[in-house]
Amino acid sequence: MDFDTSYMTTLSSQAVSDANTAKLKNMLSDVSEAGRKNGSTGETSADDAKLMDACKQFESYFVEQMYKQMMATVPEDPLDTGSNSTLVDYYKDNLVKEYASKTTEQEGLGLARMLYEQMKRNIGQSPEEIDAKAAQTAAENGMTDIKEES
Repeated sequence: MDFDTSYMTTLSSQAVSDANTAKLKNMLSDVSEAGRKNGSTGETSADDAKLMDACKQFESYFVEQMYKQMMATVPEDPLDTGSNSTLVDYYKDNLVKEYASKTTEQEGLGLARMLYEQMKRNIGQSPEEIDAKAAQTAAENGMTDIKEES
């Protein structure tokens, strides 16, 4: 049975992406659960570091996916076919990961900082409390739903 190498590369990339997503979800839920157990929004510096690390990893993953989509718009080189294609794809994936990591280390998009601040405010709260607080803030700022205005 002959497998197309591009199909196998795609499956491999998807598996890695799924694993990274699951890892980030677990890390964020662990930090959130620690906040709920403490019963306060004031976390220890170790929990703050874990949360910031998770936020940076998320930003790196986000930037990596963005770079991959940008690279998909570039036409392929006709010389990169066959066995060379697999090696080129492997090195491109590693290069994209490294670029995303470096971008995040250098304050990148600022997504990690914004996500950290938002999650820090919401740690230890139930989803219902977060929704109620968001609705209250929206009402205080005069923001209404478009459906309500009609």
